[in-house]
Formats: sequence, structure tokens, C-alpha cells
Amino acid sequence: MKTILVTGGAGFIGSNFVKTMLDKYPNYKIINIDALTYAGNLENLKDIDYNENYTFIKADIRARQKIDKIFETYDIDMVVNFAAESHVDRSIVEPEIFLTTNVIGTQVLLDIAKKHWNLNPKDKYCKEYKEGVKFLQVSTDEVYGALGKTGMFVETMPLMPNNPYSASKASADMIVRSYYETFGMPINITRCSNNYGPYQFPEKLIPLMINNCLKGKELPVYGDGMQIRDWLHVLVHCIAIDTVLHKGVVGEVYNIGGNNEKANIDIVKLIIKTLGKSEDLITYVKDRPGHDRRYAIDNTKITTELGWEPQYTFEKGIKETIDWYLDNIDWIENIVSGDYMRYYESMYGEVY
Repeated sequence: MKTILVTGGAGFIGSNFVKTMLDKYPNYKIINIDALTYAGNLENLKDIDYNENYTFIKADIRARQKIDKIFETYDIDMVVNFAAESHVDRSIVEPEIFLTTNVIGTQVLLDIAKKHWNLNPKDKYCKEYKEGVKFLQVSTDEVYGALGKTGMFVETMPLMPNNPYSASKASADMIVRSYYETFGMPINITRCSNNYGPYQFPEKLIPLMINNCLKGKELPVYGDGMQIRDWLHVLVHCIAIDTVLHKGVVGEVYNIGGNNEKANIDIVKLIIKTLGKSEDLITYVKDRPGHDRRYAIDNTKITTELGWEPQYTFEKGIKETIDWYLDNIDWIENIVSGDYMRYYESMYGEVY
């Protein structure tokens, strides 16, 4: 039996991953820690509250003593680190929280894992570390910077982040790599394209446009809307992370893409058409600073070496996603109103 520590497991991708793993591996134990910032929502996980193999702990990955106690109590075998501030717009306004959470928090996790897994510098005196352990850093294709009209991101490209969020993730990736090179930490890094699917926080493009469409509100589109992204369904992403966790070669980086390049404006128009609304709702607004023009992922490495394939077509995935939000209006309203934060404040104290 494996015990996996999932950080940021109340967020969009993390919560989907927790449920995916509990469903696939009934003998695994999942310890989910989340600081319950504005983007963490335990409503995402209410259907597994009573699973005996699932434990939630409110914890900040920067809290060294608390993380150490969790490793000691639960004998952690693997770490999957989703915990991160991730919204680019917020990083432009308040970079510091991105740097402390995404960089220092990752370093704290690595330090505690190194201690409990008996890792020492790689030399002839190095003791054998605990068998079967792994630290998987969930990163983003944004660390590579932006592409022109052609080309794709490959794992060997230099990192050239263009905003505080992506810079913090690139820094965390480098820290993770350094612990592999210096201490023999068994690590993998995954870099994914834009995710979409159920439980995504409504400030992100797809749920924002769905929610605004339903309310007849303006649909704000940056610049000319021709920023191109490779869209990846969150459940397909979760399967890819599971694949890397169990099959990935230690020390390697794997790009995870959905083979679905779409311009932002085309996504917006598709949502409008599906919901039977008017394109008059579109409002073009001033582009944000450092807005990357195009991302595209070459996922050849993970598909050829580990046998993973993106199973969803975008057409299928976006239809299911829109249907999910239509069926879960209360979930959206609970977030937009702030009620979810007031509820967790009453249980756990201040949520930021």
C-alpha cells in the first residue's frame, strides 16, 4: 500500500486528481493538504469525505513543522505537489505570495521529504533511501515563455518565463531538479498545457465565460483574443500524472499536452454558440502585461516512452464541461458569492 501526499488537493486539478487516484487505487491512502486559500474548495471533494483511505488536513506547504509532523504521522511514500498560486493576473498585482508559496513552499516540501526518506548527497557514503518514493512537481508550459506562429515546447528548451507566476514555477522546477542532482531525490517534473473541466475556479477563461454568458454579462477578452493555447481536459491530465508517478524515469521532465490548439476568442465564441447567446456580449479589453501569444506542447516524450495518450477530443471535452457547469450552478454561485470562504473561515479560521 502506498501513502501519497497530495498538496493543493482542494483546488481544481488537485481535487480531480485525488478522486481519480482513490477510484483507481482502492488500497492507496491519500493525504490531502491544502491551505484553503480563495482557490481551495472542499465542496470539490464532498463525495469522498467518508472514504477511509482519504484524509484532509488544512496546512500551508510553507509551514515546516506541520509538514514534518504529517510526514512523521503518515509515513509518506510519494508527494504530488499541486500547491501553488496560479492566476497570472493576480501575480502581476501581488508577486510576493507567488514567490513564497510556489518557491519556498516547494523547497520546504523537498527538505522534509529528504529528511524522512533518508536522502544524503550522492557520494560513496550515501545510504540507501526509502524504496518506492517519489516527488512529483506539477508545473506548467508557461515556464518556457511564448512561441511564435510555429514550433512547439519540448522538454529540453530553456526556461524563459514572462510573468511573476511562470517565473515562480520555473524557479520551483529548478529547485526540484537541484535536489535530484545534489541529494539523489527521486523526482519527476510535469509541464502541462491549459486545463479545463469540472471544478475550475470561475476566474479562469472557460468557467468565467460560461457564468457570464448565463447571466447576460459582458465577456471580457484580452487584446484581440488571438492568444493561442493547447487545451487539456483535467481528467486526461490526471491520468498523465498518474502515469508519470508510476512509470516516469527518475529525474526526467515530461510535457503533457492535449493536442488542441485554440485561440481564446474561438473558445469564447464556441461557448456563446453552445449557450445560445449573442456575440454582442464580447468586450475587448486592454491586454495584460507580459501576455504570452502562443503555447503549444510537443508531448512525444510521454506518449512514446510511457504510453500515455490524450483520450479526449476538445469537442467532447468542452461539451461535457459546459454541461457540468449548467448542472452545477449552485457550485458556481457559492464561489461567486463568497459563501464558500465564509463557511471555511468558520471551520478553519481566516481564508485568504
